[in-house]
Amino acid sequence: MIFELDNVELYFKNKRILNGIYLKAETGKVTAILGRNGCGKTCLLNIAFGNLKPKYMLVRLDGKPLLKPLHTTGIVMYLPQYNFIPGEMKLSFVFTLHGLDWKTFIQGFEAFSIYKSSKFNDLSGGERRIIETYIVLKTKSEIVFLDEPFSHLSPLHIETVKQLIEDEKKEKAIIISDHMYQHIIEASDTIYLLKNGTTKKINKLTELEDYKYLSTGCL
Repeated sequence: MIFELDNVELYFKNKRILNGIYLKAETGKVTAILGRNGCGKTCLLNIAFGNLKPKYMLVRLDGKPLLKPLHTTGIVMYLPQYNFIPGEMKLSFVFTLHGLDWKTFIQGFEAFSIYKSSKFNDLSGGERRIIETYIVLKTKSEIVFLDEPFSHLSPLHIETVKQLIEDEKKEKAIIISDHMYQHIIEASDTIYLLKNGTTKKINKLTELEDYKYLSTGCL
């Protein structure tokens, strides 16, 4: 599947936030959105998902315009920055609810084996992030949006999540955004830089320095 977001124009109180946005993602690839804090990355993901309605936008699936919010199609999963699993819900029920196997999960995340009967709120912030990222990636879908998936994770868990993304992209189009640019660069196949309200496709990593997103010598 090919997902395209085009001609996005977003205003807040007559101030233009996004303008002339173009973004493309496709099955088998991870598409990254990089940009400084406050540049509009989360807004862009919410627009793509259908949670936020801009002044203008066009969504295309395999070249055909989509005339309804993407989240109503049943083919997309979205990891927001906030926790979406109710705190009092037991993990065993969470996995059953999403049709996922707990034993398969703990093969990759052995330290979580003690939490099967625990409530979601009993976990640390990083542990909650892992659970939600895993669920979003493993639940059946064709498109996945990940907003800050590496937030609060230990280095070991970051590498495990990156491998999970690599495995799942084989059958999904994945769009990812995170301020931890090194991990984003390593995990992605295509990179867009969001700056001054518009997207620029990055063809060479040195362009991230040219556009002043990264300081010279960071790469």
